[in-house]
Amino acid sequence: MLVVLQARLLVRVIDRVFLGGRSLAEVGALLVILVGLALLRAATTWSREVAAHRAAARVRAELRQAVIAHLVDLGPAYVRGERTGELTNTVVQGIEALDPYLREYLPQLATAALVPLLILAFVLPVDLLSAVILFVTAPLIPIFMILIGALARRLTARQWTQLSRMSAHFLDLLQGFATLKLLGRSGEQLAAITRISQEFRHTTMGVLRVAFLSALVLEMVATLSTAVVAVTVGLRLLYGHVGFAEALFVLILAPEFYLPVRALGSAFHAAMPGSEAARRLFEVLEVPRSEALAPKPTRTVPERAPEIRFDAVRYAYGDRRALDGVSFHLAAGERMALVGPSGAGKSTVGQLLLRLLEPEDGRITVDGVALGSLDRHAWARRVAWVPQTASLFHGSVAENIRLARPDASPEEVVRAAELARADAFIRRLPAGYDTQVGERGARLSGGELQRIALARAFLKDASVLVLDEATAHLDSRHEAEVQEAIRRLVEGRTVLVIAHRLNTVVDADRIVLLAQGRVVEEGTHAWLMGHGKLYPRLVAAFAGGLSEPW
Repeated sequence: MLVVLQARLLVRVIDRVFLGGRSLAEVGALLVILVGLALLRAATTWSREVAAHRAAARVRAELRQAVIAHLVDLGPAYVRGERTGELTNTVVQGIEALDPYLREYLPQLATAALVPLLILAFVLPVDLLSAVILFVTAPLIPIFMILIGALARRLTARQWTQLSRMSAHFLDLLQGFATLKLLGRSGEQLAAITRISQEFRHTTMGVLRVAFLSALVLEMVATLSTAVVAVTVGLRLLYGHVGFAEALFVLILAPEFYLPVRALGSAFHAAMPGSEAARRLFEVLEVPRSEALAPKPTRTVPERAPEIRFDAVRYAYGDRRALDGVSFHLAAGERMALVGPSGAGKSTVGQLLLRLLEPEDGRITVDGVALGSLDRHAWARRVAWVPQTASLFHGSVAENIRLARPDASPEEVVRAAELARADAFIRRLPAGYDTQVGERGARLSGGELQRIALARAFLKDASVLVLDEATAHLDSRHEAEVQEAIRRLVEGRTVLVIAHRLNTVVDADRIVLLAQGRVVEEGTHAWLMGHGKLYPRLVAAFAGGLSEPW
C-alpha cells in the first residue's frame, strides 16, 4: 500500500511541476508527505525483518527442543540404529539451515503472493492493457522457478546427504582414531575424507551454478516483461491514447510488480538446504514412539526396595527376537543374577527395567503396579545403573558424579566417592574434584571410570540397582576394589546383576539362566550345580577359559 501511495504522490508532484508549472512551494507539502511515506516504508521493512528474525529463532529453538525430546522418548534403541555424526549434523546444522527458509523464504512467499495482486488491482482501473500484460507475464517467473527448482532440489538433496555423510564419517574417524593408527589405516581414512569432501565441493558448485542460472533467467523475464509494459505505454502515450499521469503511474509500479517474485527466486535457492534439512528432521519426528511412552496417569513410585516381576515379556530388535516370553520374580531386597550366552537377552532385560526400552508384549510390575503406569522421571530417580563402561562427559569430576543428583552438596559428593573407593585417586588428580576429565573420561583409567560410576550410584541412593558387569574390563587389583564398593552398595536394595563372568554371581541370592530369549533354569548357585543341566556346563566352560559352552 505504501508503494502505491508513493507512486501516486510522485506522479502528482511530477505532473504538477513539469506539466502544470507549479513552484517548489506549491508542491512542498506533497514532498514532505512523500518523504514521510519513504520513512514509513523503511520502518515497515525493518519491522518485517525483525519479526522474521524473531519468529525464525523461536521456531528453531522449539523445533530443536521437540526433536531432542522425541529422541529421548525413542531412547537408545533408535539412536544406536543411526549414525551419530549424521544425527548430530541433522539436529545442529540442519535446524540452523532452516533460518533462511523461515526468515527469508516464507515471508517473501507471502509478499510475492499479495503485492502483485494488490498492484494489479490499482493498475486495472487506470490502464486495462498494462494490467493484462502484467497478468499474462507474471506467471512466467513462477513457471521458470518450478522448472529450475526441480533440478535445484535434487542437487540440494544430494548436497545435504553428502554433508551428513561427511560429518558422520569424520566423527567415526575421530572416535576410532587410535584403532586406525594401530592398524595402519589412518591414511586410507584420510583419503576417504578427501574424496567425500571433493564430492561435496562438486555438488555445491553444481547447486551454485543452478542458482546463478535461475537468477539470470528470472532477471531476464522480469526485465523483458517490464520493457514490454514500458514500450506499450510509451507508444500509446506518444499517440495520445493514455494520459501522462496514468502512464507514469504504471511505469513506476511495473518494476515493483515483478520485484517480490524476483526476490522470491533468490530466497528460494537460499532456502533449499533448509527445506532438505526439514525433510530429514521430520523423518525423525515421525518415527512412532512406543505406546507405552504415551502420556498416562502416573502412579506413586515406591521409596523402599520394591518387588519386581517380569510376566511373559517379549521384545525384538527388528526381525531378531531378543526376549520371547521371559518371566521371573525379583523379591524386595533380593540380589538376582542373570547369566547366559551372548545374545540371550540379558542386557535387554536390564534396559527394559531401566525403561530405556518398552516391552512389545507381556507385563513388568513393581510392587504389583505396571511399570509403564509409573511416572518415568520418578522411576528414573529410584533406579541406579552401573554399566560395563561408564559414560563420562566433558567437565569436572564433581560435575560428573553430581549427574546422579544435581542438588547434592560438595560434602555429599565426597562421601559418595569415599564409599566407592574413589576419593583417594580423585584427590591425587591435578585439581582434585575440579579436574577436567576430558571427553568420555579420556584422562582416567578403566578402574577410575568404574569407581566414578559407582560414586554416582552411591550419591543417587536408589532403591533399585542394575549392575551390568561393572568389573568386566578391570585388572585383578581394580576389580577387588570395585567389588568391595559394590558389596556396600547392594545392601538394602533390590539388585539385578547382569553377569558375563560367573565369579561375580556365585554369591547372588538367586541365578536366572537365559538362553535364546527364554528362562531355562533358575535357582541358587549350589542348587543349579546339583540339579541344573546347562548351568554346570556354563561353569565348566568358564573354568576352562571359554566364554560359552554352546
